[in-house]
Amino acid sequence: MSKYFYITTPIYYPSAKPHMGHAYSSIVADFFARFKVIDGYDVHFLTGTDEHGLKIQRSAEKADKDPQQFCDEISKTFKNLSNTLNLSNTDFIRTTEERHKKTVQYLWDQLEKNDDIYLSKYSGWYSVSDEAFYNDDEIEEVDGKKFSISSKSPVEWIEEESYFFRLSKWEKPLLEFYKSNPNFILPESRRNEVISFVQNGLKDLSISRKTFSWGIPVPNNNKHIIYVWLDALTNYLSALNYPDLNDNLYKKFWPASIHLIGKDILRFHAIYWPAFLLAAKIDLPKRVYGHGWILSGEEKMSKSKGNILDPIEIINEYGLDPLRYYLIKEVSFGNDGNISQERLEDCINSDLANNYGNLCQRVTAFAHKNCDGVIPRDINFQKEDLFILNKYKDNLDKIRKNIDEQNINFYIDYIVNSLFEVNKYFNDQEPWKKKDDVIRLNTIIYTSLEIIRKISYLLYPIIPNSSLKALKIFNLSDKDIKLDSIKNNEFLSKGGKIEKINILFKKIEKNND
Repeated sequence: MSKYFYITTPIYYPSAKPHMGHAYSSIVADFFARFKVIDGYDVHFLTGTDEHGLKIQRSAEKADKDPQQFCDEISKTFKNLSNTLNLSNTDFIRTTEERHKKTVQYLWDQLEKNDDIYLSKYSGWYSVSDEAFYNDDEIEEVDGKKFSISSKSPVEWIEEESYFFRLSKWEKPLLEFYKSNPNFILPESRRNEVISFVQNGLKDLSISRKTFSWGIPVPNNNKHIIYVWLDALTNYLSALNYPDLNDNLYKKFWPASIHLIGKDILRFHAIYWPAFLLAAKIDLPKRVYGHGWILSGEEKMSKSKGNILDPIEIINEYGLDPLRYYLIKEVSFGNDGNISQERLEDCINSDLANNYGNLCQRVTAFAHKNCDGVIPRDINFQKEDLFILNKYKDNLDKIRKNIDEQNINFYIDYIVNSLFEVNKYFNDQEPWKKKDDVIRLNTIIYTSLEIIRKISYLLYPIIPNSSLKALKIFNLSDKDIKLDSIKNNEFLSKGGKIEKINILFKKIEKNND
């Protein structure tokens, strides 16, 4: 196989239990990973936990636990979330693993060897919550306390000896890279934000700390701990066994196809990370995509604000696939989005129960009654049948192009419109009135079944469990889902058995009081 795709989520900070923002990043990454698998790619999908830093150390102390024990417990909840969300990730990395420590210290050595690291003193504003340094113009004072303007997190003044990375040296090379690679940062608003920040001038970056001990020691100076972002970002390489350049994983999957992140960590991924890689003479990833936040009311979710939305609670009440569908359809990708119980229930009732689930049941029940439960053999396509069937073959390259541009909105609109069209087709053709014309009756049933198969293929990256239940109509499994079959205009085998299907989605009873 010569097509490779490497997608990463942010590695999540396990200082508290997972929330809807974590679920959103993971579900969207899983959507892209699954699409690429059914499109014939060898996919590496990485997620994990970022387990070092002062915030973790303080959280562990507060819980009266050893930091490693604390991380083991919290990291497990994120690993469990991957299972709960039915993620198809091929790896889960923890920054406390030996393979990661090896890579981080090797990268440090390379940066030092290339004279991109020096020892000096740091003084400035630091947010423990964000694990980030801020300039004076990024700080505001509220009731006598200092906060980051962007994240609203409290900051404290830090003065200490620190190793620095020569970030300023990479200002012009970064701007040249952004210019030569206009799609490196998406969406465009995030790209403009990053370029504006870099054009305002880059200062050298503090990359070590002496005031806490929970982290990876600096090689040859264990009084210093490697700053959490140089540590954390390197996970994308350590998961591929870098620096072993002959390792199969590294050879196949680096540079990464896409780092999928929340917009709040854009600067680290779109400025610091490429600068580290340029300095170490390592190829840069192909894309960094900064998506929006899942809001609670009008605010970003955070533990300190007590406005965390628990994905497990929503899954327990409504099911996993409805949540996956809702997040992918209703949150305009790249923008902030809200969770609304009313809109979620509307999605379940309208799109999933009525347009998809009811279609599957209705057509298969009709086929059982009128075709002895087998896919019709004697058919004769007419213009209206071929028109709706060929739309999938004719649009597949357009779908692929939009996926490669992370245009999820196009993809979901295409599916919603397709469901509307096939329901309209079945109603307009009125097969129940064609019982005296067996070939026409068979052709309408065959066409409708074939479109159910195609739509179920396209829905698989979004609602994998439900689409596989639908594909059992044709005795198909996930191994059978190949987008090339759509491109090649392959149709269902005539005479195959049609299995009956149970209700895919239960309608939500609305309270009209």
